[in-house]
Amino acid sequence: MPETEQPDPTLKGLDLRSNTSILRTMLDSQTKAIQSIEAALPALSSAADAIVTKLSDPSSRLIHGGAGSSGLLAMQDAMELNPTFDWPLERQVFLMAGGDKARLTPIGPEEDNIRTVDDAVKDNNICNKDVVIIVAASGTTPFSVRLLKAANKVGALTISIANNPDTELLNLADHGICLKSGPEIIAGSTRLAAGTAQKAALGMLSSLIMTRLGHVIDGFMVNMVANNQKLYERASRIVASISQCSLEKATNALDETKGAIKPAILVCLGLNQADAKIMLEKTGGDLRHAMEGLV
Repeated sequence: MPETEQPDPTLKGLDLRSNTSILRTMLDSQTKAIQSIEAALPALSSAADAIVTKLSDPSSRLIHGGAGSSGLLAMQDAMELNPTFDWPLERQVFLMAGGDKARLTPIGPEEDNIRTVDDAVKDNNICNKDVVIIVAASGTTPFSVRLLKAANKVGALTISIANNPDTELLNLADHGICLKSGPEIIAGSTRLAAGTAQKAALGMLSSLIMTRLGHVIDGFMVNMVANNQKLYERASRIVASISQCSLEKATNALDETKGAIKPAILVCLGLNQADAKIMLEKTGGDLRHAMEGLV
């Protein structure tokens, strides 16, 4: 029996305990789930390096796939890449068992439906330039395994995340990442510990990738889309902090660059807008390298 399906004998009578006792038990399980990522750090690091190399090609795409709660977690992380790092929407694809409808309505039988996978891969023109990240707690979900095989067949770089070791999803991927979160407090309910580990690992992986692609400097998101008042104010603080200038100067530079943080920083460091744009083009959008070129 997979670890995520195994009942925990220490939980006998769990429903008879006090609210605080149950919550404490759940918190302990969640804490252990986060700790399970420690052993996966080398695999996450290796996967990130491979992904960054692949995504350095501007024609490559980042594709997330899965089913059920695991698929939703993968999609959730992917959807934040555009507003947080201005990752191009045209370089993103979501492949969810059950299609778009499954984003809002649970469609359990679709997890077993492998007939739609090959058409989805073909319709989305997935190829050897792409990165495909697939998440499934069990590591055996038919839709997810079939998607992995189809992505492998066309030569895409495949990354899999699962919570049970030695499963098909992990063994067939170019980079298999095992998060051994163990049995669930509610046996088989992988939206709990497994989901927590997945959410954290996905966020860590995507953030590391975007950092290596030059979209994070000194802990700041320097490619953020500042499209509302809160984000514009945050962008001003980012520009001021990195360029070591006044908030007023930072805001004026942002106004000049129409909210684009990277060129605004270079403007505050002495370049005009046109030269800032040229400098970023030369460095492939890498602000750190652009700033080093000013020294």
